[in-house]
Amino acid sequence: MRILVVGAGATGGFFGARLVRAGRDVTFLVRPRRAALLRERGLRITGLGENEILRPELVTAAELAEPYDVVLVSVKAAALERAVEDVAPAVGPRTVIVPFLNGMAHLDTLNARFGKESVLGGVVKVMTTINADGDILRVGPLAGFVLGEQGGGISPRVAELGKELDVDGYEFTVSADIIGEMWRKWAFIASLGAITCLMRGSVGDVAAVPGGAEFARAVIAEAAAVASAAGHPVPDAELEASTAICTRAGSPVTSSMYRDVAAGNPAEVEHVFGDLVARARAMSVDTPLLDLATLHLRVHQHRVTS
Repeated sequence: MRILVVGAGATGGFFGARLVRAGRDVTFLVRPRRAALLRERGLRITGLGENEILRPELVTAAELAEPYDVVLVSVKAAALERAVEDVAPAVGPRTVIVPFLNGMAHLDTLNARFGKESVLGGVVKVMTTINADGDILRVGPLAGFVLGEQGGGISPRVAELGKELDVDGYEFTVSADIIGEMWRKWAFIASLGAITCLMRGSVGDVAAVPGGAEFARAVIAEAAAVASAAGHPVPDAELEASTAICTRAGSPVTSSMYRDVAAGNPAEVEHVFGDLVARARAMSVDTPLLDLATLHLRVHQHRVTS
């Protein structure tokens, strides 16, 4: 299969690099500035004892001329509208689109532009960031990719695509309930984001002070209540695992949103928090801590984008 990865940042670059290393036919759709950097330095992944340099195929929007079999969409939510237009020439009648974005709102955008039948659900989990050199830095060992049909079940095309995307370097799963998987990830990243952004510190920083762990549990409970009201409850075992991650003493773990805020960069506040609390209100679920996190991040967003 010919695979187009839209974006070569911390997430798309990582998973795309794993596919390249496995011998898959992968091209990255990138902005001209990113293309220039990657042609100069290569696509580099460092951290956790890894130091890999790849020279992948690159293309810019102006150079797209024909459809690909698979399009992996890995951009920030704020860049989705432009990415949809950029990638349109690469989407043919048989192209399958797999988004890596957080939350759920991106499905509406992609479904409206390309048709629901062309869009699968996807969940990726990875602890990476872009360092000052423009390289992908691994800050934790987590690396997973889940794929599935929006309507549920495991179709022949998903099973076939799964064989192509299941490579060394990350844990891969085909799910019969990808929407549930997406909701569960959403609840987790909103929880971790609210905990670290509101308290302006790592999980360990929060857990180290009186009331910190209790605060974290209260945030997790709010996010889980929203998912449950939406018809996608977080399983008890997964809820316990999330709680353990978010309350572990001495943990250096932070959220990607916290790292964006700490660096003075824009954050995905509306797509991760704004949409979540709006759905909570529509379902009459009280989320005072998530509401506070949303307001806090909206102020940050206003400050850095005005």
